[in-house]
Amino acid sequence: MSFAEHRERLYQTLAENTLVIAYAGIPIHTNEDDYYDFAVNSQYFYLTGLQRQNTAFLAYKTAKKTREILFIEEPDPLSERWTGKMPTKEEVRSVSGIEDVRYTDKLEDAIGGIMGFCRVDQAYFDLYRCQMNDLPDYNLVMAERFKQAYPHVILKDLHTACVPLRERKDAEEVERIRKALDVTRSGLEFVMKNLRPGMMEYQVQADFEYACKRLGAKRLAFPVIAGSGINGCMMHYETNHCEVQDGSLILLDLGAKLENYCSDITRTYPANGKFSPRQREIYELVLKANEAVAAAAKPGITTRDLNDVACRVLGEGLLAMGMIQDASEVDKYYMHSVSHPIGIDVHDVSLAGDVLQPGWVISNEPGLYIDEEAIGIRIEDDLLITEDGCEVLSKDIIKDPDLIEAFMA
Repeated sequence: MSFAEHRERLYQTLAENTLVIAYAGIPIHTNEDDYYDFAVNSQYFYLTGLQRQNTAFLAYKTAKKTREILFIEEPDPLSERWTGKMPTKEEVRSVSGIEDVRYTDKLEDAIGGIMGFCRVDQAYFDLYRCQMNDLPDYNLVMAERFKQAYPHVILKDLHTACVPLRERKDAEEVERIRKALDVTRSGLEFVMKNLRPGMMEYQVQADFEYACKRLGAKRLAFPVIAGSGINGCMMHYETNHCEVQDGSLILLDLGAKLENYCSDITRTYPANGKFSPRQREIYELVLKANEAVAAAAKPGITTRDLNDVACRVLGEGLLAMGMIQDASEVDKYYMHSVSHPIGIDVHDVSLAGDVLQPGWVISNEPGLYIDEEAIGIRIEDDLLITEDGCEVLSKDIIKDPDLIEAFMA
């Protein structure tokens, strides 16, 4: 499915006399003349396939047709001298499938023309905010500016409109995730070849990042979590500043991002290449839960149902080990959910309670975190929901403890 088809699916859900405006975003200063690494707005990318800053997409739907216009920076030889070649109209037409391409200095004129001569009842902008204290991003700033200029137009959320479209991945999107997973697999194999007691966690992180970038992944899906020993018991530990001790485990939660689609994998390895009997006992219980979730994943159920499967397996195992007195006490050692969608964003869009459908890509990540023994183990795979079950997209990233030990040996 092409990006033009993504747009067509969106248009089918919109009422007549609707305006859609999506901005790629702008670079954000860190301080002085430095910038944060630019990340394109997810809705803009989903609709256009483009990742260039300072660009925008506009569509106007009537009863008869939908007009599409793409706005890009005008190539400037002086700017290109400093920061590299800028995309041309021909290049962005090829990627996006949008024929009408103009320069960004004409965007406000185009909006004004539509507002002045056409009927517009509602306008869609990406209004998403994760938390109350988040600073407004560029799309929200521009939406507020539009609202001040045209207070009679109802603003609607493009993020919400795109959720049901983005939940189900088409074949091309799945292929991009497969490619990202293949890079992640190679990165983890490089890590296992080099992992030794006495390394720093950030060195393990560096090995993964080096391998991924060598294979063309310009960025990662999220910052690498490399928690050894007790640090592996922290869900989103990103400090990665401790020494990896002999006899400890290291939990690695990571993923390459390729062609703007994410992978999300967790593997837990023995620093010295050999699980202790106790480590293996806990590891095999987590692996059993991982396999049970994969066996249960299918259309028609929810990620909450999958979490119930993980809780049941982990609870029964902990109860048999005498670590809890009742299976309901599993949250003493397992305190997160087992699954989330994966796609353009590593925690991809979904609506709470939505049932799985063919084409969803989700994580499968049970874990156990035993502070008193400094054992943190999580095993995470990426699953593609199929017509009657699921495919483990990350099946080639080894997780069997015997295979891990053999590889590290």
